Amino acid sequence: MTHQRVTKDWRSDPAAWMNIVIKVVLIVSFAIAIFVTPDVVAGKNMGARAPLFLAPAVIVPIIGRVRRWSPYPHLADALLSIPFLLDTLGNLLGFYNDYGSTDDVLHFVNWVFLVMAFHAFRYRKIHDHRDAIFLGYGFGAIAIIVCEAFEWLISDAGPFAGDVPDALSLTYGDTVGDLVISSTGGLVGSLIGRYWIGRHVEANHDFDEVVRAE
Repeated sequence: MTHQRVTKDWRSDPAAWMNIVIKVVLIVSFAIAIFVTPDVVAGKNMGARAPLFLAPAVIVPIIGRVRRWSPYPHLADALLSIPFLLDTLGNLLGFYNDYGSTDDVLHFVNWVFLVMAFHAFRYRKIHDHRDAIFLGYGFGAIAIIVCEAFEWLISDAGPFAGDVPDALSLTYGDTVGDLVISSTGGLVGSLIGRYWIGRHVEANHDFDEVVRAE
C-alpha cells in the first residue's frame, strides 16, 4: 500500500479565479492610468508607481515556479495584490480627490488584507497557532513603519526632497494617524488570518488530498 499526493485542478479552486481577476484588473487599471491618463490621475506619477505596485503580482508567481510550490498559494497571492489594486482604483476612480477620508480608510483596509496575506503564506507550512495573532500584528506594524519612513525620505522635509517632484508634505499628526490606523487594520487582519485562514488551511490542507493506492 502506498500513499500518493494528489493536487486538485486549479480550475476548480475559487481562490485561483479570484487571483486571476484581481491581477487582470490591476494590470488594466494601470494601462488606463498610464496610456489614457484621465484627469483624476494627472500628476500622480502612476507610471512610477506601476513597477512597485505590479512587482508582487509578478514576483510571487516566479518564486512559486522556481521553488515548485504545490499547490500554488492562490489565496495568499491574491490577498497580497488586493492592497495595491485598491490604492490604484482609489486614484483612478477619483476617491482620493473626492473623499478626504479615503486615505485613512485604505490604510485600515489595505493592512487587513496585507496581514491576511502574511498568514495565508505562513499557514502553507506552519500550522502552529501559538503567537500567530501577535506575529501578524507585528508584521503589519513593521510594514507601516517602513512605509512611513519611506514617505518621510521623499517628503519635503526628507533628505531626498530635492530629487522628488511635488514632494509630500507630511505632518506629525498624519504620520501618527497612519501608524495607528494601519496597525489596527493589521490586528484585525491577523485575527481573521488566525481564525479563518488558519482553520481553512487545516480543514482543506491547502486543497491537497492524500489518497491510498493498493
